Amino acid sequence: MTSIPLTALPGVVAGEASLTAMLGRRSGVLAVPEAVRAVVVAALSLRSQARPLVVAVPTTSMAETLTADLGVYLGEDEVMSFPAWETLPFERVSPAVDTMGRRLEVIWRLQKPERYPSVVVAPVRALVQILGPAGHSAEPYEIGPHDSVDPESLAHWLVESGYRREFQVEHRGEFAIRGGIVDVFPSTAEVPVRIDLWGDEVERLTEFSVADQRSTVDLPGVRIFPAREVVPTPDVRRRAEQLVVDEPWGREQWQRLADGEIFDGMESWLPWLVDSPEILFDRLTPEAQILLVEPRRMRDRAADLRAEEADLALTLAGTWGALESDGSERDFPRLHVDFERLQTHTTAPSWVVTGTADSPEQPAVEARGWEPVAGDPSRLMNQLRGLITDGYRVVVTAEGEGTAQRLVETLGGEGVALTPAAADGSDLVEPGGRVAVARVEHGFVLPNSRLAVLTESDLTGRRRTHRRPRARRGQQGSFEDLKPGGYVVHHHHGVARYAEMVTRSIMGQERDYLILEFKGGDRIYLPSDQIDLIRPYTGGESPTLNKMGGAEFQKTRSKVRREVDRIAQELVVLYQTRVNSEGHAFAPDTPWQRELTDSFPFQETPDQLEAVEAITSDMESTAPMDRLVCGDVGFGKTEVAIRAVFKCIQEGKQAAVLVPTTLLAQQHHQTFADRFAPFPVRVESISRFLTPAQQKEVVAG
Repeated sequence: MTSIPLTALPGVVAGEASLTAMLGRRSGVLAVPEAVRAVVVAALSLRSQARPLVVAVPTTSMAETLTADLGVYLGEDEVMSFPAWETLPFERVSPAVDTMGRRLEVIWRLQKPERYPSVVVAPVRALVQILGPAGHSAEPYEIGPHDSVDPESLAHWLVESGYRREFQVEHRGEFAIRGGIVDVFPSTAEVPVRIDLWGDEVERLTEFSVADQRSTVDLPGVRIFPAREVVPTPDVRRRAEQLVVDEPWGREQWQRLADGEIFDGMESWLPWLVDSPEILFDRLTPEAQILLVEPRRMRDRAADLRAEEADLALTLAGTWGALESDGSERDFPRLHVDFERLQTHTTAPSWVVTGTADSPEQPAVEARGWEPVAGDPSRLMNQLRGLITDGYRVVVTAEGEGTAQRLVETLGGEGVALTPAAADGSDLVEPGGRVAVARVEHGFVLPNSRLAVLTESDLTGRRRTHRRPRARRGQQGSFEDLKPGGYVVHHHHGVARYAEMVTRSIMGQERDYLILEFKGGDRIYLPSDQIDLIRPYTGGESPTLNKMGGAEFQKTRSKVRREVDRIAQELVVLYQTRVNSEGHAFAPDTPWQRELTDSFPFQETPDQLEAVEAITSDMESTAPMDRLVCGDVGFGKTEVAIRAVFKCIQEGKQAAVLVPTTLLAQQHHQTFADRFAPFPVRVESISRFLTPAQQKEVVAG
């Protein structure tokens, strides 16, 4: 049983009388309990001609939950989330690349009717945040098989769109060019893509693995969105040049922007770089439909954001020396607009969605919940049996195939007859009880539509998270031993000294920050949830600190890359020489070899047998052997070496076994001597306990 779409259910709910009463209105209030909001919004998208439905909610967690559930009812391609930046206003840390990419993708899709998604979900924090200058176009770079692509033009576009050129692609927002291969990790993609070129023609387009850099799945095409919302466009650079004069307290940052640099944290200066701030609602046409979910909570949340941003701005104005002529702190421009500003520049109709009706005349969707499973599960079982008997369409959802099968068996034992749903979900509109593999957060009962959905969470009481997993930056090393005064390497700025961990409550959120100190006294507050930006320093005892935002670290990285290239070239030459060289081919195993193998007093592990077979094949080939056998202590590496050495010495050759310590030399000497005792083989040990003359005698045989 695979994941089953629930796209047939919104059509059942679309006939609700309250929805019919709202159609055609430019404004109105509709009461929808939280548990049924996802399926009701999905039903509205079917009944209404408006595109898109923009659903505004008070919090990010509500947006994530609603987006996930709508994806089940409408299909993931029909639902988009417009996220807010994770960073705080004026915080000199860039938002996540995927966050900026997803925002730009929404803006791009809103530019033409044929690209409109059915539903866009956004928390109020994202809606009151002004848009960056990159959002004016947000045009992606689209590539398909056999397209003509100039690598240099593509590289120029990627750099201008905020991508960082690297030696090897590992993270979102990076690209690399090696000959006719262009690797890119798009800002909205889960995996990077590889563009194989034959001249200027795309010969192959694939995904590839970050771990081993190997191509995996062929792609029919790729759409690459910009990686940053703030990029040094000509308008931004002109604005920054003027700020150098008007706001001298930020001269260093303005000059970097005026010079066209792209650097970490540049998004924090967005409020200074736009003359006429825009928000998402400004981009909506009259064909759209706005749903304001719990607007009172939204207004309160927006007011809190504005107040806390004002407090933060006042504090930083004094810290940064941004003072008026009379010595008072300057009032900074804001990243967030007032809640009342949301709909002042849009002509799209707007409905309010509340949890309960304020009056009997107000349209409301009648819905009930499920009996709690805690305490007395029999009440829930009785409710299930009663609904199925009454001819309801009852859908029980599970998050996996194994769970779905157990639910069929367990509930069947309680007298609740359930059958697996059809693969396309088409039978879900028929009366009766069915089990479907689908991830839905809230269950509900809709009496008027005679539809009931019972989720795994309703049965177990466990709720799942909808937060998108963030890709980590490979092997981070261990931070367990990181102490104040220890050294770390920041992904963008280089070597820094870790000062301490502090907790700050800003914008109503309490977060832990790592304070990193750079050359010249510069400091950065790195949120603990972005610890993947740093790695423990392992290069020496007392490294030299890098200057934050300076070119020294980039020069060091370039030097290391050149050294890596040089070593790679040497390895290529070495391996080419090895491939073209002819080595000694040992004879097949002799009876003595089999006798040695049979004398092993233990049962070989499968890995041991595989290693022995591979080494035997290498030794019997004319190609020089180049193999590394790895294994933990006690897993039989020595026995593998004993058999390889014995195969060697049977042809009159001498074999040397190198070990790191004198003690190990003595131990291995005894082990080899014991195993070779039945055969005419001499085993000797060379260590510091032998004189130079004795060592020469051993080597001479």
